[in-house]
This record gives sequence, structure tokens and C-alpha cells, in this order.
Amino acid sequence: MFKSEVDPITSIDEQIAILTQGAAEVIELEELRRKLARGTPLVAKLGVDPTAPVITLGHAVVLRRLAAFQRLGHRAVFLIGDETGRVGDPSGRSETRRALDEEAVELAAAAFLEQVGAILDLNQVEVRRNSEWLRPLGFTGALQLASRSTVARMLEREDFQKRFRDNQPIYLHELIYPLMQGYDSVALKADVELGATEQKFNLLMGRQLQRDHGIEPQVLVLMPILTGLDGSQKMSKSLGNYVAINESPDEMFGKLMSIPDRLLGEYLLLAADMGPDEVEIRLRKVTASGLNPRDLKAEMAERTVALYYGAAAGVSARERFASTFSRREVPADAPSIRLGEADRTDLAAVLVRAGVAASLTEVRRLADQGAIRVDESRLSWGEDLRGHVGATLRVGKHRFLRIED
Repeated sequence: MFKSEVDPITSIDEQIAILTQGAAEVIELEELRRKLARGTPLVAKLGVDPTAPVITLGHAVVLRRLAAFQRLGHRAVFLIGDETGRVGDPSGRSETRRALDEEAVELAAAAFLEQVGAILDLNQVEVRRNSEWLRPLGFTGALQLASRSTVARMLEREDFQKRFRDNQPIYLHELIYPLMQGYDSVALKADVELGATEQKFNLLMGRQLQRDHGIEPQVLVLMPILTGLDGSQKMSKSLGNYVAINESPDEMFGKLMSIPDRLLGEYLLLAADMGPDEVEIRLRKVTASGLNPRDLKAEMAERTVALYYGAAAGVSARERFASTFSRREVPADAPSIRLGEADRTDLAAVLVRAGVAASLTEVRRLADQGAIRVDESRLSWGEDLRGHVGATLRVGKHRFLRIED
């Protein structure tokens, strides 16, 4: 049996419980059991297309499972899809994803690697790029790869079916994408591939191509998609409903305290990385023992912060949140936003310029929800902040900003 950093892990069942914690589906579980029983390290692969330079708690769900493979002594491969990223993954898309140029991909890849060290041990993980084997294929090799599947098979995908019904275009390069991702598993001879449930079609393609190349097919560990802070759509930077893993402890804690109560179980399991039995015990206390959901939410937020900043930071963030919001205190170290000589001093422009919000649309949404206030007065998204110089602006439930000239 290979050496494990989790001591002692001798049972195959114990290993499977750790490696698949929170998984929505495992294809196939018995294959994973047989692979583990051989007692040699498995090649566990996770591929990420660097399309945006931010890792959210949604990305972290599957990254944490790769970290579990790493801790148990397996060969963890973090694959940067620098070649597939330039094509664009159509998974879950209602329209064609915009192709990225090489410079944009490289910038996002560098940002990804800088952040991923908060989850993976970069001294142990194997970082690869799929341009290593996809670019040398050439046009003839790409055609040979395309011969491994049919158009009918590709059109089985739900996202393609929907676009076809809605008369939305489906471009040929999008049909090739699953084959490119599948070929990654051939090149790496992956034993296990991790991904989100929306990636299932692409990951199954990897199993098919491995069989075609005489390689034992990989096991798939499919993780759920984390619901965003709004409680309705998946966590996404473009929707403004996300928590980034490099946000400050206080920002992270405050955002997590804003989730709807009904998402508590999901966030305990997927964001706080709590075991399913623990989650069940906590939720039972809410329903049977009258535990306040707010207290459980605070535990979830503290544990999540601790994953990225350590236990002490989680405790401190919880204490500061209680001080600020339970007793209505404004933090002494609340940052300032300066209006200066800016051409635009309306609320939306200032918050976007200061990096508080990702877009004007996000500011408008927050303002319409009554989430931006001075004292107890709601502000409209177009309000001129020069009329509030010296006051403290509250954005959502977790951030205070002093308005200065």
C-alpha cells in the first residue's frame, strides 16, 4: 500500500469515503475500489480552462477533492487547459463561448496558479498544460480524433439540444471540444478524473477515448455545482453571487452569512468541507433542538474561512462580524472610498471603480434590493455620493465604506 499522509488509512472504504465526499455521482464506484485495491498511487486529474482569473468557492468544491487525492498519496495532476481554453467549453452554455487569445489565457492561468496554492500543495501537485499534446496533433491528428465520435453523439448533449431547439448556432469547433478534453485523459493515462456535474459528457468522452486507445477507462468523480449567494443560480463571477477564495476573511465571512437558510446543508458540505454525517447532525439540531440557523450559518462561515486562512482567522472573523452586526458597530478600520476629482461620482460608477462591485448591473441589482444604505436610508444606484461625504456606506450585510472627498 502506498504511503498516505492521513494516518492511518488502511481501509478501502475509508479512502473512498474521503475521496468521494460530497460527490453527486461516481462512475464507476466498483472500478475505483479495484484501482485502490492495487495499492499503487492513482493518477487523479482535474482540468481547468483559465477563462477568468478568479477562483470561487464553486471552483473550490472540486479542487478540494483533488486535494484529498493528494493527501492520500496519489499523483494529483492539475491540468491547465491553455489549448481548450482558447476554444471554449460549451458545457451548460446557451450560446457560443467567446474564444480567448493566448495572452488572456496566460494571464488567467497565472492568476489561477497563484490562488490554487490555498487548496493544493503546489510542491507536490503536477501542473500540466494540454497544449503539450494538443498542438502537436496538427490538422491530420485532429481529424483522426474527430473520427472517434459522430455528430449524432455530440448532439445528445442537453445544452446542444436546447440551442438547436432555440435556433441558436452550434459551431463545429464546439463539437470538437469534448474530444479535446477527452484526449487529455489519454495523454495523461488518468485513472480518475474530477469535474462538476455539468462536465459529465466531456468526462465520459475521456473514458471512451481511453478505451479506443487501449487504456483502462478512468473513474469519474462528479461534484455538485455550488449555488450562489442569491440562492437561485450557480455561483458565478459574472452574476455577482460569488465568494472568491482570496477575499479577506471578513469579506468571506460576511458574504457567507448572507446565504438563504435553505442552503445551509449544501454550504456545510461543499463550502466548509464538512462530512455528510456531521452535516446531518447539525441540521437535525436546527429542526429538533431549536438551534438558531444563524448560529449554524456562523459555524459554516467560520469553518470555510479557516480552510483558507487558518482556524484563528475564522474565529476572529466570526467575532468581528458579531461585534459589527449584532451590536450595530461600524468597524474602526472600515476602508474609505474617495471621490476626488472623478468625472462620475454616482453610486454605481464609484463602487465599480473601487472594485467593490464587478459591474454597473451588480450595483443596480444590490440597490434595487435595498442592500446599499447610508445609516438606514436606501440609496438608488444613480445617486450622487457627493451629498454623503463623511458618512458611512453599507453594502450588503458585510461591508462598510467611509465616503471621503
